[in-house]
Amino acid sequence: MPTAMIEMDDGARLRTWTTGSPEQADIPLVVLHGGPGLPDYLGPVAALVEDLCLVHRYDQRGTGGSAWAGEHTIARHVRDLALLLDAWGHDRAVLVGHSFGTNMAGYFTLAHPERVAGSIQLAGPFLDPWRDADRAAQRARRTDAQQDRLDELEAITSRTDAEEIEYLTLAWFTDHADRARAWDWALASARALRPVNYAMNSQLNAAKRADPLESHVDELRERLPAGSVIIGGAGDSRPAEALRRLGARLRCEIVLIPDAGHHPWLEAPEQFSAAFRAAVTRACLTNHPAP
Repeated sequence: MPTAMIEMDDGARLRTWTTGSPEQADIPLVVLHGGPGLPDYLGPVAALVEDLCLVHRYDQRGTGGSAWAGEHTIARHVRDLALLLDAWGHDRAVLVGHSFGTNMAGYFTLAHPERVAGSIQLAGPFLDPWRDADRAAQRARRTDAQQDRLDELEAITSRTDAEEIEYLTLAWFTDHADRARAWDWALASARALRPVNYAMNSQLNAAKRADPLESHVDELRERLPAGSVIIGGAGDSRPAEALRRLGARLRCEIVLIPDAGHHPWLEAPEQFSAAFRAAVTRACLTNHPAP
C-alpha cells in the first residue's frame, strides 16, 4: 500500500496512504477518520471503492504515524486537509467522513466549498439533541458490572496497557448493534488504535462545542454539493432520528442500514458496500466529464 509522509506548513509530517484507480474518475476520494484522537482505521472502507477511483487516507496530526504535539484546533485540521489536497495535486475531492470525521468534512466544506466535489458521510454528523439518547442507549447495552468497571477504569489517571485495552473495549462495544459480536469488534479496535491522543480529543471536542456545526446548518446546506448522502446504522447507539433531522435540514439523502451500528461496514457488509459504492459512483460520475 503506497504510503507517503507529507509535510505541513508548520513542519508537522502526516502519514498518508494513496490507493485506487485514478484512471476511472477525475475526482478522488479523501477519507476522514473519526475520534478525535484516533489514528486512521478506514482502510476496509477505502478498499470497497478502490476499483472506482483514487482514494486518499491519512492519520490526522497527533495520531498514528503523524507524530505531533501542540494545541489542536478545528482551523488547523481544516488547513491540514487543504494542504494535503495541494500536495496530492487536487483542486477538488469527494469527502468521506466517519463519526467525528463527518464534522471535519462539514467544517472543511464551510471553509472551502470550492474544493468539495461531493460529500458522503458515515454515521454522522448528529444534530442536538442526541447525546442524552446516546448515553441512555449505551448504558442499556452494559451490565451494571460493566458500567461499574468502566467508571473504575475511567477514574485511573495512568492506566496500564491492559487496563487501557479493557477501558476502550468497555467504552466502544456499545457502538455495535450486534450484541453477539460487539465485544470482539471493540476489543480488536482497542488493541489496534492505541495510543489514544486524549489531549486532542478534549481540545477538538471543546472546539466543536464552542462553534457547533449545528449552528451552521443553513450555510452548510447552501454549500453542500448536489448528491450528498449520509449513511448510518439504524442500530447505532446515536439516535437515527438525529440523522433524519439533519438530512431534512440539509436536503440530502439519508440511508439507514437495518441492524447495523456505528460501523455499518462491519455489521452489514453487503448492504453497506452496495450503498457506499452507489454513493461513490454518483459522486464521481456527477463530476466526471462525459467522454
